[in-house]
Formats: sequence, structure tokens, C-alpha cells
Amino acid sequence: MTTLIVNAQVVNENSTHQYDVLIQNGHIERIGKDLQSVHADHVIDAKGKYLMPGVIDDQVHFREPGLTHKATIYTEAKAAVAGGVTSFMEMPNTVPNALTQQLLEDKYHIASETSLANYSFYMGASNDNYEEVMRTDPSRICGIKIFMGSSTGNMLVDAPEVLEKIFANAPCLIATHCEDESTVRQRMAFFKEKYGENVPYNIHALIRNEEACLTSSSFASSLAHKHQTRLHILHISTGDEVFLFEVGNRSNGQILLSDGQQKLITAEACVHHLWFDAEDYHRLGNKIKCNPAIKAPHHKEAILQAVLDNRIDVIATDHAPHTLEEKAQPYWQSPSGLPLVQHTLNVMLELSKEGKISVERVVEKMCHAVADCFQIKDRGYIREGYWADLILVDSQATTTVEAGNIYSKCGWSPFEGNQFRSAVTHTFVSGHLVFENGKFDETVKGKRLLFSR
Repeated sequence: MTTLIVNAQVVNENSTHQYDVLIQNGHIERIGKDLQSVHADHVIDAKGKYLMPGVIDDQVHFREPGLTHKATIYTEAKAAVAGGVTSFMEMPNTVPNALTQQLLEDKYHIASETSLANYSFYMGASNDNYEEVMRTDPSRICGIKIFMGSSTGNMLVDAPEVLEKIFANAPCLIATHCEDESTVRQRMAFFKEKYGENVPYNIHALIRNEEACLTSSSFASSLAHKHQTRLHILHISTGDEVFLFEVGNRSNGQILLSDGQQKLITAEACVHHLWFDAEDYHRLGNKIKCNPAIKAPHHKEAILQAVLDNRIDVIATDHAPHTLEEKAQPYWQSPSGLPLVQHTLNVMLELSKEGKISVERVVEKMCHAVADCFQIKDRGYIREGYWADLILVDSQATTTVEAGNIYSKCGWSPFEGNQFRSAVTHTFVSGHLVFENGKFDETVKGKRLLFSR
């Protein structure tokens, strides 16, 4: 089946121009200004709409296997494509933790049968699975995930000799969660003794503070420099950390420094650290409790500036759903994490409407740069021969977030009540029109991401 999209405002590679795009056999066959006469099985007139590459989210927690009362790969991938996310990379702290190659492949099998989006899964590291980590195939796995701070299960890596070995010999990119465990534990004990159960509204930002983040990110960076390891530091939450990163620019499928060398250490910002700040704990409380914590307003501004000046390379979600009942527990018992993947693009386009970031830069940070950072094969751009991961966005329409239109299994969102001034109308995953004006075609599933390493 061929699909022809005509009269679209194509946002791609730092510019926006009107083009027609022909999709055939899952790929972008032609891009031109005069393709209306080309025969196609399906024609979409996209006049007045943006045509963008599909968003690639490099950090999500879809919970399956083991915690499927919160989410499944099927439900969260469905939420993703409804929000314009065509590919995701999922974390290993599922139950059981993905600490062996077989457990990792079990997740790929589930995704192949249920995911409406394209998918990849991180290999998990622990203090005692070094040999399994070294078996990771860099052409078929997005990266190795190391929790250098509090995590679930057996996934905190705090043995210095293990960290040295993994950083020295990793076969592919290492992605890190950076919060210093001893700092967090000390501050948690201090505030428990001081306040008991009656904690201040912004206690989470006080416990998981700037010091915890900077200490851990600095340590990870030092290991990467020592061993010349390709490191990607996830969910930067402080302005203190952005000075660890050099300015990088996309070129020839890589992110390069000014001297033409590959950028060794890249960084990610997440939408909730760009949208919320510590004042929002007043009204949302545990609903925005996440690790690392949402912090004071000046950090939000510093992170955005680092995105704009290319110190921070990509924008993602860290989508991590829990049930409302779990989040409603008292602070000390309530789990960290929030559902975000359905509205990640809406958030960034809203910031664009406010004049804080251009639409072209949104596409760069959520599509192009992610593909280059991870060296994903044939995705992340609107180019002839690439997979047709494409979305149409109506920037004159609105998206009102309410419980009745949330596709994540948990059924709630921290954005409820917001009316975003944009709407995703169509989502193509590997050429298949999976989402169109609120309706899904689930007959074709997403594909496994592959990497050019």
C-alpha cells in the first residue's frame, strides 16, 4: 500500500517548507513539491499541518514483565503513538530485572507481538552480572543502563571495581541514572527524624537535592573520560550539572564537538523537568514525585538554556506510571515516577508557542539528535529511503488532557486539566498508519530498532 501526503509543512533538519511525501513499502519513497499526480492508494491532504519525524523517546518504563497492574508494553506503546512517539527505548528495572541476555530477549518477544511503536530495550547492569553485560550486541541493543543511585531490585551498581570494569570494556553506549546514594540516604534519615510523617510540600527536592545529582554525574563523567567510554547521562534535573557537558552539534549521523571529535558524554533533559518546578508540589504533591526530583524554578530555566545551547543533546520523558492508589500513599511510601509519554510532544510544542524554543529545535532534540546519539539506523529524519516514522500535527487544534482520553493503563496524568495548543492527528510507524484522528489500526506492530555501530 502506498500513501501520499500532500501540502504538508515539513519540519526537518532545521527548516520548515511545504512538501509532498510518498510512502511505499514502509519507507519514504519520494519527497518533492509536485507529487500530487503520483498514484497512491491513500492520499492525505495535510494543508496547514506540520509533518514531522516521529518522536524517539530514549527513556521509558513500560513495566512489563512483572508490574503489569501499572502498565504493559501494549498500553504504553498505544499511549506513545497517540502522542506522536513512534519509537521507544525501555529500561531494565522490570520484574524480573533484565540482567541476562535471555531476560532481555523475553522483553523483545513481548514487544514484537504487542507494541504499536518501534522498540528497543536497555541491558541492565548490577554488581554481579558483568559477563552478561559484555555479551550485549551493540547493533541490536540501544545501550547498557547503570543505576548509580537508588533503584529497585538488584540494580544499584555501587561496587567501584565493577563500575571500572564496565566503563573500561562496555561494547556500546552506557546510560546512567545519576544520584549519589549516600547523599540521598543521609538526607532521607535527617528529614525523617526532623519531620516524621508530616513533611513539607517540597520535601522530595530537599532530599534528592542538587548535591546528590552533581556528585554522581561528576563521578560518571570522570569514569567516561578515564576510559574514553561513550556515556549518556539521563534526566538532568539541575543547572549545576549542565556545566559538565560540552556543546555538541549534529553532523553526518553523529554528535560532534567543535574540533570534529565525537561528543563522548551526551545528556538528556526530560519534559517534566522543563515544565514543572518545586512550586508545583503545592497542588500536585506525590503526583510529580520522581527521581531525580523536580527542583526549584531556576533549574528549569537553566536546563532549557542548556538544551538551546546544545550542552544537553536530547529531550525524553522517563515515563514511569504508577496507579493512583500507589501515588496517594503518604510521602515516604509513595513510589517515584509519573506517566508522560502521551503528551511529551504537546508539552514541547506548548513551550514553542510561548516562544521558548522553536518547532525546528523541538524536532531536532526529540527526533534527529536521538537518532544520532544512539546511531539508530534509518530513522529520526524525513529522508528518502528512511523508514516512514512520521506524524502530522495540527498546530491550530487543541488537546485537552482528561482521564477519559488517557491511554496509559494507570489512567491519570500530571497534565490533567491542561489544554495544549496542538494535536497529533496522524502517526505512521514504519509506514503503517497506526493512529488517525483518535482511532487506532492495530493490525501491524512496530519493529525492533537497529543501530549503526
